[in-house]
Amino acid sequence: MSQQPSTNNYQLKVCGLTQLSQIQELISLNTDFLGFIFYEKSPRFVLNHLSLKDISTINHQGKVGVFVNETVEKIVEISEKARLNFIQLHGDETKEFISELRQKLNPKIEIIKVIRVGNEIKKVFDSAQTDNYGQTNINYLLFDTDSKAFGGTGKTFDWNLLNEIEIPIPYFLSGGISLENIKNLQNFVKVNMRENKTLTKLNTPFALDINSKFEIEPGIKDIEKIKTLKSLLK
Repeated sequence: MSQQPSTNNYQLKVCGLTQLSQIQELISLNTDFLGFIFYEKSPRFVLNHLSLKDISTINHQGKVGVFVNETVEKIVEISEKARLNFIQLHGDETKEFISELRQKLNPKIEIIKVIRVGNEIKKVFDSAQTDNYGQTNINYLLFDTDSKAFGGTGKTFDWNLLNEIEIPIPYFLSGGISLENIKNLQNFVKVNMRENKTLTKLNTPFALDINSKFEIEPGIKDIEKIKTLKSLLK
């Protein structure tokens, strides 16, 4: 299912879901990815609201389970019971861990590896040994704003830093995306196009990952805001 980056019509992932009624609304809006956080320290820890059976019955091909430094065995167990389609690794998982997970995970489930970005990216990107993960073990990258905690900062990083690296596989862009700063993404894409990069090397995301900027409170999404964003992305 891996896809090449595009300069428009971004796919959309809504993360931190906890309410079945809202999930059904998002499905009716043709939302591409539904994110469920399986990290107990998160205010959006999905198992405080839904059971694995609840998640398993959701009829959607883009169910993403988000994990932070979890064991391989637990990830595999949850992925099977919740019938997940993607695993998002948001912690300090090593290439060895990912290799073991790939071997034990259902081969139909794809893996997203998060790279947390601060004031620089080259050093972070290289130290993550992204090339060594290999396209056989991970299918997507996800760039998010770095923090002492894991995710949920609601802050953006300098997207222009992505021009300092060559991204080998499609990626999600995350970290404080909002209605107010979405225009910055459009400018970012235009700059890349002016530099005459080929389409496959355009450092532009194929999907956006939204969370806290589209909430009424943690885990409760603002559906109207999401509708507005989807209209802007067309």
